[in-house]
Amino acid sequence: MHSMINKLTIGQSASMRKTITEADVVLYAAISGDQNPVHIDELAAQESRFGRRIAHGMLAAGLISAVLGMRLPGPGTVYLKQTLSFRKPIYINDTVTTTVEVIHMREDKPIVTLATQVVNQDGEVVVEGESLVFCGE
Repeated sequence: MHSMINKLTIGQSASMRKTITEADVVLYAAISGDQNPVHIDELAAQESRFGRRIAHGMLAAGLISAVLGMRLPGPGTVYLKQTLSFRKPIYINDTVTTTVEVIHMREDKPIVTLATQVVNQDGEVVVEGESLVFCGE
């Protein structure tokens, strides 16, 4: 087994907190090409089911990637699979906490399954799912 996976245990978790800013949403729209009015047009967003502008769901998914790649399992982690359920919108200026937790480790390969969750400042789950990652070095 690789040494990275040997440092992991079932139930181990890591988190990262971030306030989603206007700049985050505008930059993500520019980088991704997703110019959906619900993200970038205040008037259109006011007429939507959300009542105001929201962050891209995939921006939140990127926060999961950040925790996996930088905290747990950490640098060298390679994504194999991610499921996502978008439960609630993330509004501009919401502060979200992204948490990953080791829930399964394969014995034959350095592959780990992690529960992933993004929660807003009110404790509401906004995104949840599971990651499958390779923990090579």
